[in-house]
This record gives sequence, C-alpha cells and structure tokens, in this order.
Amino acid sequence: MLNYARAEKVKVKVRKLGGPNNTVATLTDMNNSTGERNIIIDLDRPSTEAVLKMITFQQMLTSPWHYVIMNPDFSIMNRDILSYGQANITSFQLVDPSNGTVRDVLASWQGLDPNTYPGAGKEMMGYKASLVFDAVRVISNAFWKMQYSGEDLSLKNSPTCDNFRPSNYGAQIRKYLSQVNIQSGLTGNIQFDGFGRRINYSIQVMELRRPGGYLTKVAEWRKITLSDIGRPSVKVNRSEGLVRVTSILEPPFLMKKSLEDLEKEKCDPEKDNNCQYEGYCVDMLNKVAGIVGFNFTIHQVADKKYGAPDENGTWNGMVGELISGKADLAVAPLTITLLREQVIEFSKPYMSVGISIMIKKPQKSKPGVFSFLDPLAYEIWMCILFAYIGVSVVLFLVSRFSPYEWHTADSAGGGSMEEEQTNDFGIWNSLWFSLGAFMQQGCDISPRSVSGRIVGGAWWFFTLIIISSYTANLAAFLTVERMVTPIESADDLAKQTEIAYGTVRSGSTESFFKAATIPVYMKMWTYMSNANPSPMVDSNSEGIAKVRSSKGKYAFMLESAQNEYVEQRKPCDTMKAGSNLDSKGYGIGMPKNSSRRQDITLAVLKLREDGILQALETKWWYDKGECGPAESSSKGETSALSLSNVAGVFYILVGGLGLAMMAALLEFCYKSKVEAKKTKVKARMSIKGENGRVPSPTDPFPKSMSSVPITRPSGMPMVNTMDTMDTLESFELYKTNSQTQV
Repeated sequence: MLNYARAEKVKVKVRKLGGPNNTVATLTDMNNSTGERNIIIDLDRPSTEAVLKMITFQQMLTSPWHYVIMNPDFSIMNRDILSYGQANITSFQLVDPSNGTVRDVLASWQGLDPNTYPGAGKEMMGYKASLVFDAVRVISNAFWKMQYSGEDLSLKNSPTCDNFRPSNYGAQIRKYLSQVNIQSGLTGNIQFDGFGRRINYSIQVMELRRPGGYLTKVAEWRKITLSDIGRPSVKVNRSEGLVRVTSILEPPFLMKKSLEDLEKEKCDPEKDNNCQYEGYCVDMLNKVAGIVGFNFTIHQVADKKYGAPDENGTWNGMVGELISGKADLAVAPLTITLLREQVIEFSKPYMSVGISIMIKKPQKSKPGVFSFLDPLAYEIWMCILFAYIGVSVVLFLVSRFSPYEWHTADSAGGGSMEEEQTNDFGIWNSLWFSLGAFMQQGCDISPRSVSGRIVGGAWWFFTLIIISSYTANLAAFLTVERMVTPIESADDLAKQTEIAYGTVRSGSTESFFKAATIPVYMKMWTYMSNANPSPMVDSNSEGIAKVRSSKGKYAFMLESAQNEYVEQRKPCDTMKAGSNLDSKGYGIGMPKNSSRRQDITLAVLKLREDGILQALETKWWYDKGECGPAESSSKGETSALSLSNVAGVFYILVGGLGLAMMAALLEFCYKSKVEAKKTKVKARMSIKGENGRVPSPTDPFPKSMSSVPITRPSGMPMVNTMDTMDTLESFELYKTNSQTQV
C-alpha cells in the first residue's frame, strides 16, 4: 500500500501506536487537525477493538471520517459501539460465510468442547485459524499426490541430530506443493505460481451499514483488478428528465466565464446554459452526473442567498427553492446544518470546512536600525554589560592583591639602575582586556597570576557561549521580515474594539453565532447584531471588498474554503487569521424524500475515495493561484541583506570614528595646555632674577656662560641640559646684577 501511495504521489502519514495514553494523544492530535480524515487501521484484533472504542469516546465517528480496517477479523468483532455513528467504515473479508465449506467447518467448530478447543462453540473462526486449516489441507494434498505418484518417502537412515544433512525430498515436495489446486478452501481458491506465491484468490471489500451495524459486500478484489459488484443502484435511467440545479456565484465554486473564453469555446448560453459556468461545483457536478446518470441545467438563485428562515419560518435562498420545488439539487458551498437538515436532505459532505477569519494582510515589518541586537533579549544585553563591568573590577582587584601580578620595570631614566614594581592591570587596562576578550580580538597584555588567569578563563568561556548563541540566531533575525498580525483568534476579536467584524446575513455562519453558547461567540454575536452601522453584509464578495478597503479596520468571517481561495487571488492583500472556529462540511442539497439521495451520496463517496475531489480542490485553489505559496521562498535561495538590516552597525562604526577624533582632539589640547604651562614656568624662571628685577636691554654683559661647554665626570648621572642652562643663566644674571650694584 505504501509503495502504491509513493508511486501515485499520495501523501500518507504513518503513526505508530503505543500504550493507551499514547493512542489517546494520537487520536486527539488527529481530531484537532484539519486534513487527516481518511484513517487506515492496521492492528491485531484486540488492538483494533480497543482503538475503535477510543475513537468512539473521542467523538470521531462523524460523517467526515472514513476508517479502513485492515484486520480481516473485523466481521467477527463487536460492532455495537459503531452502529450509531456516521463515519464511513470499510473492511476486508478473507473468509466468506456464504461459502458451503465455511458453513460446514463452522458447524463442526461450534459443536466442539470449548474446554478442549479454546474459542470453539462461541464465535466464528478467525482468519488465522482459517489459513492454518487451509495450510494443513495443502500439505496433506501435496503428500497424497506424492504417494499416489509412487514417490518413495521412506528415510534411508535413522534420524540423528549429529551431522545434519538436508533432505533429498525438498525439491520434490516443493514441486507437488506448487501443483495443489483447492477450490473449496476456507479462504477461497488455493493455487500457487511457479515461485510459490498464491494466485487466483479474492478478498471481499465490506462496508458498515447503519442502523444495525451489519457489513455489506460492496466490491471484490482479485489479484490486481477491482470489480464493482455491490452498487448496481448507482446506474439510473437517463429518462428521468432534466435535473434543475440551483447555485450561487461564489468563486471558485461557481463562476461565469469571460467573453473571450465563451468565444474561444464557441459557447452560446441560449442554446447551452451550462457552458457559461465554470468552477469546482461544475466539475464535480459533471462527475456526479456521469456516475449517477442524469442531465442537468444550472441557474443562479434569485435572491443570492444560501438559505435561512425568516421570522415567519419561510426559507429563502437555495434552501427555499428546494422546498418550493423550483430546484431539484443545490450544488454550491452549502453548509450542512441541523436547521437545514430538518427541511431538506444532504448528501455526504464533499468538502470539510470551518468558519475562519479574514483580515487585511499587514505589511511586513522592516527590521530596525539596531536589529542586530534582536537575537538576544534586552535583559540579556543588560546582564552582559553588568558582567563585563563586574569582571573588569574583579580582575583589577585580583591583580592588585596578588603578589604574582606585580613585576619590576626600569624607571623613567634610561641609564638609571633603579627598578620599581609595576602592575599592568589598572582599571583601564582591565576594562580593555575584558572588551578585547568579548570581541574575540585579544589584547597585548595577559594575566600573570593564577587568580587573574582564572578570571580570564571564566570570562573567555562565558563569551564563547554568548557569541556562539548570538551568531546562531543572527542570520534568522536579519534575513526574515516578520509579519505582525493584529488578530490571531476569535478571542482577539472579542477583546478589542478598534476592528469591526461581521459575516453574511442569512447564512450558516450567522446561524452559528446566533445559536452559540460559548461566551466568546455569544459576545461576538451581541456586537454584530447591535453595532451601528451594522458590520453584516449581503454576500461574501461584499465582505471581501470591505476587508480590502477598510485599511485593516474590518474582519470578515466566512468559510475557510473561500478564505483560502481569496488569499491566493490578486491583489494578494488578504489572509486567514488563526485556525477555524468550528468544523463542518459542504453537501449537495435535495428536497425531502428525494429518490436521488442514495445515488448521489454513493457517487460523492466514490469521487472522494478515488481522490478526484482532492484533485479538483488542488486545481481550483492552488494550481490557479496568483499569489504563490504563502510565506515561502524558493528552495535553496537565501534572502539578501539590505542596508536597513545592518544600518546600525555602520552607525556604530561612524560614531566610533567620530568619538575617536574627538578624543584625539581633547588629548592634543590637554597635552598642549600642559606643555604650554610647563614652558611658561621655565620662561618665567629664565627671565626673572632672584629679586624679581628685569635686566636692562643695554646690559653690557652677554650670556657668556650659556656658551661654556659642560662636561660631566664618568659615572655621574646625566642631568637635564635645559635645567642646567637655566640654572647657569640665573646665576649669570645674579652675578651681573651684583656687579652693577657695586
């Protein structure tokens, strides 16, 4: 089956069931999903019965569900709990109770003593016991033929467990086994091909009928072909007359073709009314008519409504036309509801839908200037900042207290023999070391002491994890443009007042809210029925147009099928918000006691099981879509970064360069001021004497001492020449002044 699904490109999801808790969780998950409604159960008999009970408790026996029971013993299982559901249940039967051999064996089986033969006398034989019974008959038949043909089956030597040798009769036994042909086996005809595989046997396809819970044979599988033998009532005489079909223009269910298409197809609506229409319902109706056998004509409902009772109990719309006899069928997105089921009849659902919320698609939010900070939360950035400061302070204190962090360095005098103790990790160097490690750039100084290295190692490990986590999330935050939707569920709609919301008048969605007992839906109906101006509309097209023109201030509630279709149509400005509010189905409507109900229902089921309805849905919803896959990009392509993604990085770079220029200017000004102040002091000392008098410019004594070379003995430390010259100049001025006074 899985190979067939793979070859036919049918999506199959395999789930392995564990204990009861796991099974309940799996069933709950399937019940909450919207796509899984055709379930194949391949378990042994006890497990199958247990799962069916759980399915009943999970209320998963409604009409959208279809179960295929693979265990051939389903016909002898207890089916009482399945008698009142509406789910389709298909099973397979290997043992035909109507077979004469089966009846004879069962009569003998039921007459045996249950104490000696467990299971005897209480129930029918299971398929495993039947296969064992047939296998014994095959072996007996083969050995009888061997003996009849004169084959010698006696053992040449006595049997022994030592020196094992294969029997010489294996090939002969296999030859006679392949020649066995038993037409009266419990499991049908027993015959084998040259490879020992069973051929020419059949399996009956059974369906559960209600009420009563009995199984009916609907088809028979023989090797490869599937012959339909159980539904002869599907064929109906075409002489019953023209079937009048009422519908409503609702894309993509029913649409009118353009003039170009009508001219291209040479369609004249006056001669052939149906050729002017196209859509999902038209294609489905053609398929159903081909199976059941009738001709039809389509007309639009006069009041453009689906159908709801007025205050007097009179029905309008398509339901009203069925009741009044103006139409024989209603083929449209007509929801199956309890109220409608009381006045008309429906076929089995051809599509499962639910009430959904349509909103204006919000614009994708561009990343902020500093979006590169988004991979980490604001709290984490603050913690990193405090950690950086804390590590720097701890490193500074540890370096001060540890004696191994201090080391000797030469004093300022290049030729001095004096040495002094120094420490590289002042507060500024500690901050610089921590910053370099965090930026993964390193630093030209490193801790010398064990305590300092422990601080550095812990900080390096911290930065390794933080930087790795940041880098891992950075790409996703920079390349993804997020779409922030104001509404995510019905609760969001009910809690706010800025966005109005409504639905179609006289429709199933309005009836759903009107009869709702859930507080949220009751609150929403109170708003919709009392709001002024009224948010209700007369058609889906009006509601969709209102969503598109309201600039995000109106939400429209409609069936999910139309919502998903409109989302795929230009201008691609609407979207479905959240999940469906309920689960229901679309069905083909008919008047009460219609003779066509059974035939049309079987035709719909056949189309569903053959995958034709799913193919039609794909054709009209997605193959003809104009907006492409929602929120997806081409496989293998990566979104390119724009300037807005990394603008903040450039801002920080420019800010850093500007700050560096300002710091350099301040350093220059500060240094210049210090040097100027120092030079000014020196100049004052050179100009003024000890008594503060200023020498006369006509002083006849030049500064002869300034030109005297000064030498120092070997071993004497170098003295600043400028200071020496200043001292000599002061001495010279003092001497000159003293001579002048004398």
